[in-house]
Amino acid sequence: MTATKTPHAKPPVADNVLRGPGLSRPDAVARPSRAEAEEAVRTLIRWAGDDPAREGLVGTPDRVVRSYEEFFAGYGIDPVEILSRTFEETDGYDEMVVLRDIRVESYCEHHMVPIIGKAHVAYLPRRRVVGISKLARLVEAYGKRLQIQEKMTAQIANTIDEVLQPEGVAVVVEAQHQCMTTRGVHKTGVTMVTSRMLGAFRTDPSTRREFLTMIGNPSSRGME
Repeated sequence: MTATKTPHAKPPVADNVLRGPGLSRPDAVARPSRAEAEEAVRTLIRWAGDDPAREGLVGTPDRVVRSYEEFFAGYGIDPVEILSRTFEETDGYDEMVVLRDIRVESYCEHHMVPIIGKAHVAYLPRRRVVGISKLARLVEAYGKRLQIQEKMTAQIANTIDEVLQPEGVAVVVEAQHQCMTTRGVHKTGVTMVTSRMLGAFRTDPSTRREFLTMIGNPSSRGME
């Protein structure tokens, strides 16, 4: 296969709100220093009612900040760049490409607690395909941020549509939100399902049905 750098052309879309530079590349913010971040953790520990200087907590600010570097690594990744290396020599392959059960680890932007689940991603190639690991990395790039599930689902789909310009894109995300299971209504076992269908997946019921069948039982998700 011959690898090609895909031009970042942006075809017209109806959903302009979820497009544009802010979709893939968050506006730069003035980041505090590591010392300031650690001090903020100490403040929260004191607010919770404990002593950040006691033996069990003295190293916690450093560990929390290092954990946050992993949790929110997506801010340092350009999702468009992930998909920029594509392949055009596909021997005429024009059927659906589906990646199921991609683990999603994200964080609720309202409460900063985990959102854990899985994503199913598909596209219908027009001319180019991308390495399958890139789709998983794209999910991770958007997941490792403060998010709401609806926006994350749209961002994943819109970026694939923007960069690969396929015949269609489909993304389904199923996840449990700890802001609902460990606080507030305390409802465990509840799964939120979001979907974004573009192109053929939106306009052709048979294409959409094929995708939903491939990722599991569509009737159980109420999306058929």
